Amino acid sequence: MGEALAMGLIDAGWGHADIELAARRAERARRVEANTSCRCVLDPAEILPGKDVVVVAVKPRDVHHLLEQIHNALGAGQVIVSLAAGVPTTVFEKVLGAIPVVRVMPNTPAIVRQGITGMAAGAYAGPSDLDLAERVLTAVGPVTRLDEHLLDAVTAVSGTGPAYAFLLAEALTEAAIREGLPRDVAELLVHQTIKGAGHLLVDTGRSPFELRSEVTSPGGTTAAAMHVLEERGFRALVEDAVRAAAQRSREMGGFAVAAEEET
Repeated sequence: MGEALAMGLIDAGWGHADIELAARRAERARRVEANTSCRCVLDPAEILPGKDVVVVAVKPRDVHHLLEQIHNALGAGQVIVSLAAGVPTTVFEKVLGAIPVVRVMPNTPAIVRQGITGMAAGAYAGPSDLDLAERVLTAVGPVTRLDEHLLDAVTAVSGTGPAYAFLLAEALTEAAIREGLPRDVAELLVHQTIKGAGHLLVDTGRSPFELRSEVTSPGGTTAAAMHVLEERGFRALVEDAVRAAAQRSREMGGFAVAAEEET
């Protein structure tokens, strides 16, 4: 996700020199440099001086180790923006003290400047800190401000959401091929259909129910398809999937808290 954000920022016009990255392994650092054309180092403390925003984009279990690496290198006025799924801002504050921490959950469409980010303030993050974090994140899509306890749900809906859409695209494509369409035609039809449906939702401002109703004529082809989806429990499956993702986000945050308490 960190690389996706960096690539989205570059695509939005940020200079390569304005973005410096750190990775844990030399091979990964070389790959990130090749993909982004931004400097990527192995010691995160090396790139902190002079940065207004420090983005933490590591796995939850690695947060505490990273904080131990950087806490002495952080300066006044810097804002921590955490992309670590499920990790509460209190984990950062216990190690770093009274430093502004903003917990966020973007998603991978940030690469093409079509992301969406949920954002919440920690105990020491004020309006100006949120404004600074939002200035970075809006380069790759809109931002919505929420209470922190809602970010696990954001993770389950929009953070994980692209995977739901991609799975739907996979299933539709394979079904189209089984109906006799060539793969290239099937992919074109499916990809553009999902893109167009998304534009209808966003650009018209109309509800999903209203848009679905318009294309679902009684006794028609769409009605036949909707009957199968409803009969097989499509809505319940989606609800269960989102609930599972949200629970996993909470568990991942719990792992980070437990690791912090053990050290």
